Amino acid sequence: MANNLLKGKRGIIFGALDENSIAWKTALKVKEEGGSFTLTNAPIAMRLGTINQLAATCQAEIIPADATSEQDLANLFSKSMEILGGKLDFVLHSIGMSPNIRKGKQYGDMNYEWYLKTLDISALSFHKVLQTSEKLDALNEWASVVGLSYIAAQRAYPDYTDMAQAKAMLESIARSYGQRYGSMKKVRVNTISQSPTRTTAGSGISGFDIFFDFAQMMSPLGNATAEDCANYVTVMFSDFTRMVTMQNLMHDGGFSASGITQDLVARLSK
Repeated sequence: MANNLLKGKRGIIFGALDENSIAWKTALKVKEEGGSFTLTNAPIAMRLGTINQLAATCQAEIIPADATSEQDLANLFSKSMEILGGKLDFVLHSIGMSPNIRKGKQYGDMNYEWYLKTLDISALSFHKVLQTSEKLDALNEWASVVGLSYIAAQRAYPDYTDMAQAKAMLESIARSYGQRYGSMKKVRVNTISQSPTRTTAGSGISGFDIFFDFAQMMSPLGNATAEDCANYVTVMFSDFTRMVTMQNLMHDGGFSASGITQDLVARLSK
């Protein structure tokens, strides 16, 4: 049941590709809670996905933008304020891509040009989003900016390769820019470290099913779904979390705090 948590709030949602994506689920939840927003994704991602369907459902306009392009981002923020009728209250950065992972490169055989592309798309774009919004004075006081992360930023996962460094960088940017933006405009900046989730991007990682099953056994509450994450993001956009900033928030069913669980003991005892 909707509670109008975001009534009157305006924002931008990056990264909705298809109905499996967290950004897609978040858009639906934000709309249900009374928020209005524009949708954006890279032109190539838009051709691969079904974002037009989401836009129709949410009565939201689509503004294509390459999140690594400062020019595209300036256009995105300017047009969003024009379309929505004022400054913004929330932004979701749900962007991540590794050419090395897509091409099956091992961690000891990285293509460094692709590595830099991973960092640019998956992490530096977060800084560019924040810097662009600051320069355009696009965010209201107490606005909330959220980026999606993963625990591989803190722990080693063999098949996550250069995305692990990208997520670590993403979380560092949230702290550094969160301090700056909070002091300047009371803008909140956080990351959410989500359980392994069956999205198009997540499922593209080698060994994902093993990641998923292991996390399920290690999490007392089980893995958080994309819908669960959308609910959490929505709360982070609301005024109920206005004093939370510069945090990497674990949304993983207890995985990150578990040493071992009975489910895993039972599995290993067989």
